[in-house]
Amino acid sequence: FIISDDGYVLTNAHVVEGADEVLVTLTDRREFKAKVLGTDKRSDVAVLKVDATRLPNLVVGDSGKIRVGEWVIAIGSPFNLENSVSAGIISAKARDTGDYLPLIQSDVAVNPGNSGGPLINMRGEVIGINSQIATLSGGYNGISFAVPIDEVMRVADQLRKTGKVTRGRLGVQISEVSKEVAESLGLGKARGVEVSLVESGGPADKAGIKVGDIILRYNGQPIE
Repeated sequence: FIISDDGYVLTNAHVVEGADEVLVTLTDRREFKAKVLGTDKRSDVAVLKVDATRLPNLVVGDSGKIRVGEWVIAIGSPFNLENSVSAGIISAKARDTGDYLPLIQSDVAVNPGNSGGPLINMRGEVIGINSQIATLSGGYNGISFAVPIDEVMRVADQLRKTGKVTRGRLGVQISEVSKEVAESLGLGKARGVEVSLVESGGPADKAGIKVGDIILRYNGQPIE
């Protein structure tokens, strides 16, 4: 989908991976050859640029303000059925799928061909990029995932400027604090994260972080 009238386009990295040529076709059947400015596999975000002006574009929303139960719609081309719209609700705001990238979970119907399309709230704002589904059949089984637009725009800004993404790294692995551990430490309730591994020579190791430490706040923000 287009995010600026001068031709910047967002999609999934896996959509353009290995492509020799990328074409962007608008709903009025105009077609543009696109340049891939950069891709980021971890967030599954790609930024494209087409040589055009005064293009229709979507308004970028704030994925930090979404609420579970809020109605959303997805637009894409499932099974090559162009410009298809499906609707549903947000099921979870920060679903951890194991890649340290909390995703928006919804029950919006997303199928092969929806990848890279926008997840839009009822104010017409993009709050995510539809990226994954949980499925046993290869088709929609009731669970779909979108990359939050706040993370997408952080990645996209770096891709536009440098063509790559640079991330900070602590050098730790973390796990949940169990109820039993929380009670033994007098935390009152299970909160924060437990350090389960410290990378030797990494930033956290140099800072004195030890395995078994409980981190309750990060950069001033409580870790719930």
